[in-house]
Amino acid sequence: MTSTRFILINTSHAGNVGAAARAMKVMGFDDLVLVAPRWPDVLQKPEAIERASGATDILEKARIVGTLAEAGDGISYLCATAMTPRDFGPPTQTPREHLPPLARSQHGVGFVFGSERYGLSNEDVYRCHVALSIPTNPEYGSLNIASAIQVIAYEWRMALGGFGVAPSPPSPHADAQAVQGMLDHWEQALVAIGFLDPAAPKKLMPRLNQLFNRAQPTPEEIHILRGVAKAMGQAGTKTKS
Repeated sequence: MTSTRFILINTSHAGNVGAAARAMKVMGFDDLVLVAPRWPDVLQKPEAIERASGATDILEKARIVGTLAEAGDGISYLCATAMTPRDFGPPTQTPREHLPPLARSQHGVGFVFGSERYGLSNEDVYRCHVALSIPTNPEYGSLNIASAIQVIAYEWRMALGGFGVAPSPPSPHADAQAVQGMLDHWEQALVAIGFLDPAAPKKLMPRLNQLFNRAQPTPEEIHILRGVAKAMGQAGTKTKS
């Protein structure tokens, strides 16, 4: 299985570290390394723990190192994250075009994020194999670091095959007898409120029959519709009395 590491360089806000841990965990990743963060105890700060929101296990196993080279130990492919292409350095590609082929490789992959204020330095980008640029609004493309991590983590998880979504359990459809009983009830109610003339019914009831056949109501919905018919019938009786 491809190993995955998220590397944060010179992070200055403890809350962002916690939010990064949460973003990683919901996509099934747990290897977080911080390079020279502003606060040596950032992983224990209350803001980090609060923003992790149940992903404190990621913070507990996270490591702090001094350089990107140390953070990349055991990782053979580094992906920088950069909003704008550099004139020199690795090619710039979107996550969606670059990550699927990478997922089929045998590389250990590291995603590298810069500080909240300055992003990645050119020197750190040059050490990477690719610069990933998330397509954003050209007039406002600045992403919070935790948001950027969430996008990259999602795209990488999808490239790896995703988790899938459990389908909703199928709702049982009411049988023909229940539908016919409801239609009979509605016919009585429509007559009671004066909407249906039993002497000249035309095709109202067959059309309603076709409507409910297409809708395929559940037994619970049939119960509701019969309740509506009952209320209509009672209203029609009061109007006539």
